[in-house]
Order: sequence, then structure tokens, then C-alpha cells
Amino acid sequence: MTRYPRDEFDRVPETSTRQGVHRTVAAARSRGLAPILSVGAFALAVGLVAFLLLPRLGFGPAGGTAMAADKSSATAAASATAQPTATPTAQPTTSPTSDPGSTVAAASSGTTPAPTATAAAVDKTQPVAVYNGTTTAGLAGRVGSTVTSDGWVLGPLGNWTGPRQQTSVVYYNGAAQKANAQELAALLGIATLVDSADFKMPLVVVLGPGYR
Repeated sequence: MTRYPRDEFDRVPETSTRQGVHRTVAAARSRGLAPILSVGAFALAVGLVAFLLLPRLGFGPAGGTAMAADKSSATAAASATAQPTATPTAQPTTSPTSDPGSTVAAASSGTTPAPTATAAAVDKTQPVAVYNGTTTAGLAGRVGSTVTSDGWVLGPLGNWTGPRQQTSVVYYNGAAQKANAQELAALLGIATLVDSADFKMPLVVVLGPGYR
């Protein structure tokens, strides 16, 4: 009980049932969604069954068949390449230009074929004259000793009385003495060779300025 007087807000029927509008709307919505959810669950179940069972039963898509065919062809190609292949063996070849008969004959005779071209022989019995065209005393005698030590026959020694020499020269008389002149020039380190008939000697060495 309160100490305030009752008014119109206190007049509530004792037997009345309270009903809210929001409760009626919520119940109607839940009843409307139930069939939709049932259909979605059934469709999901059918999709799972088709995805899991149909490929095992052989009802897969065409793409699966193509992939299986590709796999089988790749396996066949790998097995074909894995097999060993026969490698041709090298056969001994014979040169058409070789003559076995001539080779055997040369080996049995013990002789070697003569060279087609031979170098001109050096004749060290030809006398060599040495003249000193420098101001170094005794140079002709020293070079003469070198010539003799190499096996040459030594000719006249002396000082050069001809025209002034610019360099050392080996003079030789005729083409037959050219090989001798080249050998002598190599021994003495002289680079200039001159074919001249002015000398009575076959080989003449004139030592020019700067020769050591």
C-alpha cells in the first residue's frame, strides 16, 4: 500500500493477459524462415554427396577424364625414355692414303726415307780473312781466335785499308759461299752480308764501328 491516492494509471484489469506486438512479429518471422533454411540444408547435403561420391563412381566431369588421359600419356612417355638406347660402337677406320705394304717394307729394311730438301752444307775449310775497321787495337786477332775455335780455316788478319765502314760486314764471293757467309755471320753476330767479287778470298770479315 502507498500513501498516495490511486489514479487512472492504477486501474489495471486483474485478469488481462499482456501481449506485445514485438513478440508476435518475431514469431511470424521465425516461422517464415524455417522452410528456407530446410531447403538450403537439403541442397547443401545433395551437393556434398555429389562432390564426394560421383567421382568415385566414374561420373566425374570431362576435365577429369582429360587429366587422367594426360597422366597416362606422360607415364608412357617416361617409361619409353627410361629404356636404354643402343649406342653405335665406333668402327676402326683406315686412311685411304696409307699403304700398309710400304710401311712394313720400310720397317723391315730399317731405312728411313730421305728428306726431300736438304740445307746447303757449310764448308769450314774455306779460308776466312778478318780486317779491323775500328780504332780498337787487337780486335781482328780476337775475332780470328773465335773463328778458329769454331773450326774455320783462318786467313789473313790486319787493319782495314778500304773505304770507311759504317757497320760490320761479311763479304762472300759467289752464291756458292752464301751458306758459309750466313754461318759465319751467325757466329760473329753480324747482320750484314754482301756478295762481292772484289776480294780474292772467298770469305772476308770487315769489323765496323761499334763492334765489340
